[in-house]
Amino acid sequence: MSSPILFGISVAFGLAAWGAVAWTYIWPALRERPYPEKLKPILLLNAFRFLGLAFVVRGVVSPELPATFAQPVAYGDLLTAMLALLALATLGTRSGTVLTWVFNTFGMADLLFAFYLGSRISLPNNPGWLGAGYFILAAYVPLLLIVHGLAFRILLRANVTAPSRSKLSVA
Repeated sequence: MSSPILFGISVAFGLAAWGAVAWTYIWPALRERPYPEKLKPILLLNAFRFLGLAFVVRGVVSPELPATFAQPVAYGDLLTAMLALLALATLGTRSGTVLTWVFNTFGMADLLFAFYLGSRISLPNNPGWLGAGYFILAAYVPLLLIVHGLAFRILLRANVTAPSRSKLSVA
């Protein structure tokens, strides 16, 4: 089988497996928590996005991995990790909600941009460029996509279910 097909299968199976884990274990556990406590595990998980720095570490990835892919992916992940920690530190406040929206929107866009950049450099045709970083894309990125989706669900439902100011001021 060709490398692009194997790459696609790996990502698809990662999404399916993490989707099943999320459906069976993660979402039921988060659903029972009060808002904003639901977001804590997601923010903590994304604090590990510093792992994307592996894409700029020689010996982890091939020296042939184009910098036009490696640098935006690595530093986008690092920025996402910092945003996750800032959002976590301010969770439960108005600025925490704003930071969580910024984190989640930027983090999801960063992942989608990485897929776009990977396609531009024909990464699926050259999986050897990734070295050990292959497992980040095959196992960790699908999990991140799933939890970003859950975070959007939580944030959107929090906005829908939050009482309006007029209801709060009536006593």
